[in-house]
Amino acid sequence: METKAPIAAPVRHDVSLLSADDLYLFNEGRNYRAYRHLGAHPATFNGESGTCFSVWAPNARKVSVIGSFNNWNQNTHKLEPRGSSGIWEGFIPGVGKGSLYKFRIVSHSHGHVGEKADPFGVYHEQPPRTASVVWDLNYQWADQEWMKTRGSRQSLHSPISIYELHLGSWMRMPEEGNRSLTYREAAPQLAEYAERMKFTHIELLPIMEHPFYASWGYQTTGYFAPTSRYGTPQDFMYFVDYLHQHGIGVILDWVPSHFPSDAHGLAYFDGTHLFEHADWRSGFHPDWNTYIYNYGRNEVRSFLMSSAMFWLDEFHADGLRVDAVASMLYLDYSRREGEWIPNKYGGRENLDAIEFLRQLNHEAYSEHPDIQTYAEESTAWPMVSRPTYVGGLGFGMKWDMGWMHDTLAYFSHDPIHRQFHHHLLTFRMLYGFSENFVLPLSHDEVVHGKGSLVGKMPGDEWQKFANLRLLYGYMFAQPGKKLLFMGDEFGQVREWGHDMSLEWHVLQFGVHKGVQNWVEQLNRLYQSEPALYELDNEPEGFEWVDCNDTGASVISLLRKGKKPEDTILVVCNFTPVPRDGYRIGVPFGGFWREILNSDALEYGGSGMGNLGGKEADAVSTHGRPYSLSLSLPPLGIEFFRR
Repeated sequence: METKAPIAAPVRHDVSLLSADDLYLFNEGRNYRAYRHLGAHPATFNGESGTCFSVWAPNARKVSVIGSFNNWNQNTHKLEPRGSSGIWEGFIPGVGKGSLYKFRIVSHSHGHVGEKADPFGVYHEQPPRTASVVWDLNYQWADQEWMKTRGSRQSLHSPISIYELHLGSWMRMPEEGNRSLTYREAAPQLAEYAERMKFTHIELLPIMEHPFYASWGYQTTGYFAPTSRYGTPQDFMYFVDYLHQHGIGVILDWVPSHFPSDAHGLAYFDGTHLFEHADWRSGFHPDWNTYIYNYGRNEVRSFLMSSAMFWLDEFHADGLRVDAVASMLYLDYSRREGEWIPNKYGGRENLDAIEFLRQLNHEAYSEHPDIQTYAEESTAWPMVSRPTYVGGLGFGMKWDMGWMHDTLAYFSHDPIHRQFHHHLLTFRMLYGFSENFVLPLSHDEVVHGKGSLVGKMPGDEWQKFANLRLLYGYMFAQPGKKLLFMGDEFGQVREWGHDMSLEWHVLQFGVHKGVQNWVEQLNRLYQSEPALYELDNEPEGFEWVDCNDTGASVISLLRKGKKPEDTILVVCNFTPVPRDGYRIGVPFGGFWREILNSDALEYGGSGMGNLGGKEADAVSTHGRPYSLSLSLPPLGIEFFRR
């Protein structure tokens, strides 16, 4: 027979964590640390231990806390409203860490009743269970050295190479029912791997609590809670801490653009459209069947701003990658005529969302000047990564989705046809310095039937892997920071699946091991050569040597650092035809050493190269006083340094 829990003591309303200023700023949309007061907080008042509960539900007629401490009884622990703030609160003695709870909200609107998880909850039951858990955030950090130096490690003039991953499927335990690793299990393995592969950062697909595992975290319900699938909040702190101690930055994917319709979540929270717009033309996302935040509502801005600051403050996140920014900026995003409401000027720009994003970036950089924010923005919206004081959105960097799309489209063509699509490679440099770009080869390109990256490449197996190495080399040669999704670094053949581990077993085969070695060496070269990162976002750091040899599908370019002697020459042959005696103009005489070649045997290539380098001839070519007569390997890329 089930034993009922003892009923906790009655609610006390004479104590509070919320000051008048906290309430005022929350209602004004300027309480950026609301997580410190709202939600559930274990506390002690006059020697009496318990938990302070508070929730924003302005249209509620009655709010009570139900949970494991009162047998989910709606009448036992009722909260009281704080003036006209819309916030209900109360202190329940005897309720401590580990107690399960929800807010039961009876609305003024049609008597609607909802049992909601805590929007500010820092820990929730493991899905499919939906209750929140009373918890604290006590943790002793040991990453002081990283925190002191991270500003120099992730500035616009630093090498940033990001390993994007989904924690639940990166590496699994087949001997234990194919379960995912916990935060504490993953930390040492991931840190060792990222260190060995020379990635500077990892980026996690949304780690925030989400009920539907197959959403990969992009349908978030717990904006203040790491998912309990892999452990407690302290376990995730340990994860970040461990990576920091091993010199690896941690970027978190964050989704302020939409939220799911799950009954325990934010949707129709107090019997009204509280967090979302009431009109479906503004408040419902047709692509994802999710709700869109009402950024014009002050308290919603306080909520979202507090979430962003929470991960930076409490979990030492080194950056936030903001998902689906384009869907926030445009009122007509993915909508037909008549399915959207113009702004007050008759335009399609979402003025409230624009102001929110500027507010977000201003506050994030004001409080944490050594972090970065990244915009996943897929349109030509101007000045995404420009400061707010000149009219920009204020992001540190922007994903170059156009580069990803164009480059993969080019590589998907058979080499014999590439001469007719040469512009897909060269177009980027017409806009290449309009933003601070990250070049992503992200999870978006290996899901939903798109196959793997190596699967997109034409030709036989050798050519597919040569193309893949060439693609990665070309990414590292281009101005912009780098991002690669897990599994791509060793040429996973199967499309990524969230329910299974990566294909680690394929590393027993030479072609896969070769790609992995190549990515490691690209990362090493990238971080050791200032020309490849110092002037990433400035035109002075890049120069075409020849981008017009469409017939041969050969491209050559210079990457330049602050010192002329750091100049790197890069030559790409996008066909399987080896080319001997190919002459390339260079700015300096002397010996040019071949420092990296994707066709080397250790990467799975054919071994064609230039025997370590070439002496420059005093033969003017491509408008330069000297030139090199090079051997260009098939489907290969070569890096030279004087």
